Amino acid sequence: MDYGKFKFDEAQKAKESRRKTANVGVKEMKYRPKIGPGDFDTKTRQVGKFLGDGHKVKLTIMFRGREVFHPELGKKILDRVAETIGQDAKIESEPRLDGRNMTMVLAPNKRSKRQAAREQALADKAVEDALAAPVVVEIIEDAETIGEETDA
Repeated sequence: MDYGKFKFDEAQKAKESRRKTANVGVKEMKYRPKIGPGDFDTKTRQVGKFLGDGHKVKLTIMFRGREVFHPELGKKILDRVAETIGQDAKIESEPRLDGRNMTMVLAPNKRSKRQAAREQALADKAVEDALAAPVVVEIIEDAETIGEETDA
């Protein structure tokens, strides 16, 4: 094998390995301590979508003015987001206060995604097996037997 072919093969392997790697980015979602329920639901739904796509999500609570003296309000919101997302994410870094912002990082829970895919595959297989089962139909030729069965 000549050196040119060797270099070509190495380049192809490197290209293939780059293609297979997952490009995980960090998305950020910003909340405020006095967020309304509609905004909270919308932002949290978007966080779930990011996690479903395989991205990490950095949640930031922005405090203004005197709000910074009540970090428990921010922690309560971050805990509520983590509770709403549920099994789809794991907490990579706990909530911590950085100046006027409180941050927490959520990472997608690959185990729950695989488990959901496995459960879906089992359900599909069960439906497939049920559809493939032979159907037995009895045909009654005598009208008298029908009358006898209903009388009994």
